[in-house]
Amino acid sequence: MRLMQKGGLVTVADVAATAGVSRATAYRYFPSRSRLVTAVVEESLGPVRRFESRETDGRERLRDLFDQTFPRFKEFEAQLRAALQLALEHWALERGALLKEEPFRRGYRRKILDGAASPLRERLGAADYQRLLRALSVVYGIEPYVVLKDIWGASDREIAAVARWMLDALIDAALRDAGAAPARRNGARR
Repeated sequence: MRLMQKGGLVTVADVAATAGVSRATAYRYFPSRSRLVTAVVEESLGPVRRFESRETDGRERLRDLFDQTFPRFKEFEAQLRAALQLALEHWALERGALLKEEPFRRGYRRKILDGAASPLRERLGAADYQRLLRALSVVYGIEPYVVLKDIWGASDREIAAVARWMLDALIDAALRDAGAAPARRNGARR
């Protein structure tokens, strides 16, 4: 994790050299970069994957999720960018039939978002609920950091605020499209 914090992807050989162990020993723990990055992401986002909210309202649960987890995205931004980098690299290699290790797969956000948004399922119906989850998956994760920081020069605080704004806009649109009245945003945290 410290190596990735310095920037970019690291190899299993880099980890072995830094840890002062043989490559063979390192490869027993991490037989591929996919396994290495999976372990780093698990360490970084373990608490996010176990997110639970006491809120009963879907919007409030999602706000709670964003409030609790965006600080972790900030803290582990370098590691998460490395995971994104590996996923993009593997996509390109797999497409060209050049991938020589098991592909690195991401996808935990589906379960996390579903758990937080679940009270909205009944109000929206199955199709609108799935569309909301898909839309939320675009604004929840490392990707907003890449776009808003790298292209717009946004601060971490601005990124969280824009993501929260998008969260509320997407929920309002989903409720409107489903014919359900958007809930009043009393005390909306901004």
